Amino acid sequence: MYNCKSKNATEFIDDGEILATLSYAQENKRNRELIDSLIERAKDCKGLTHREAAVLLECDLEDEKEKMFKLAKEIKQKLYGNRIVMFAPLYLSNYCINGCVYCPYHKANKTISRKKLSQEDIVREVIALQDMGHKRLALETGEDPVNSPIEYVLESMKTIYSIKHKNGAIRRVNVNIAATTVENYRKLKEADIGTYILFQETYNQKSYEELHPTGPKHNYAYHTEAMDRAMEGGIDDVGIGVLFGLNMYRYDFVGLLMHAEHLEAAMGVGPHTISIPRIRPADDIDPRNFSDAISDDIFAKIVAVIRIATPYTGMIISTRESKATREHVLELGISQISGGSSTSVGGYVEPEAQDDNSAQFEVNDTRTLDEIVNWLLGLGYIPSFCTACYREGRTGDRFMKLVKAGQIANCCQPNALMTLKEYLEDYASPDTKKRGEVVIENEIPFITNEKVRAIAIEHLNEIKEGKRDFRF
Repeated sequence: MYNCKSKNATEFIDDGEILATLSYAQENKRNRELIDSLIERAKDCKGLTHREAAVLLECDLEDEKEKMFKLAKEIKQKLYGNRIVMFAPLYLSNYCINGCVYCPYHKANKTISRKKLSQEDIVREVIALQDMGHKRLALETGEDPVNSPIEYVLESMKTIYSIKHKNGAIRRVNVNIAATTVENYRKLKEADIGTYILFQETYNQKSYEELHPTGPKHNYAYHTEAMDRAMEGGIDDVGIGVLFGLNMYRYDFVGLLMHAEHLEAAMGVGPHTISIPRIRPADDIDPRNFSDAISDDIFAKIVAVIRIATPYTGMIISTRESKATREHVLELGISQISGGSSTSVGGYVEPEAQDDNSAQFEVNDTRTLDEIVNWLLGLGYIPSFCTACYREGRTGDRFMKLVKAGQIANCCQPNALMTLKEYLEDYASPDTKKRGEVVIENEIPFITNEKVRAIAIEHLNEIKEGKRDFRF
């Protein structure tokens, strides 16, 4: 029985409710009166239910799709402006005891190089990331209680936060590790975790169990209920996502939104971020073996409808996607992207040799961070390295209240410009610096609060003189 407030995975992600939703969406996919009413109502930026969103996703009327895309762009601009947050993944270890059939880290894979970073390795990798200009990392590791226990992750976080090289510093460490206990989530909170990230992969329980035949990840309920435990452990910023291509995308789309609704209803605040990765080639994994892979057109529509349905949630796209795909979906709802990424264990100090591959998946967008920053500036975006909300305690429901009240821009806009200025002064190529200075000059007038604008201008001048780390 479907119950969005239940703590039972099979009740807040109810198969019967998903199937009924898909049937309803199919029946109404050309119901113009309903579709237009949903689009009109969504303009208030209060979102849509999973069933309403499913109707928009299923709609195959071209003119209605264009209305959805237009609305997604308007919502993105209203809530996030033209700011794009930058981050990079750091893979600590690829040892894993699970048997996930879509991931090259699976235990039975004998061809991939198994690696684990020592704390000395982490120092070198983080300095390399700092020297690119990164301020925000997402830690990744396989599930292995011997090679990467929670103590290893906690020690790694402490090491990362301690490293100050030249003007570099990692100011926010997000963590993507396997589902764990409330006690371990408390330890992550005490270690100053940013966002806890865990992808569901698929919400279809039968498919999930087939895709995870062995290892602790096989336990569907334990995995699906992880975000509840994380929040019980004090982590109020969590990030969810599915791996599109593993299962029928419509089913996982609905499950994803039901999970967001559940967190809002049961825990008081929805997900801080939603990620939308698609399956990619990697070592012994061939995406052609998965029949549910989705096209670029469907992918773009998924991004747009998620933005309409969950307007206040950050949306993340990684270097799995090509430059062209990333450019298309940026305007439809994406608010965070990775840049200059390595999906190998380490790989920032020195790229891996081809015969020593430890990567989780192939990177499609191989440009450097500076090339991506330059590209974003050319498209009219503000590449942001901001971590201020996390460091000022504006997380969870406190962050969401500010966003919903339309007040967060008074923080985000100046913070984005100041962190961009830091990047331009410390790391940018001459052309990127030139472009960035023009963008900053053009964007200052859009800081609507006169007092904030004056302070921001003062701080921008101080950054030019060598001072760092200002924030609202």
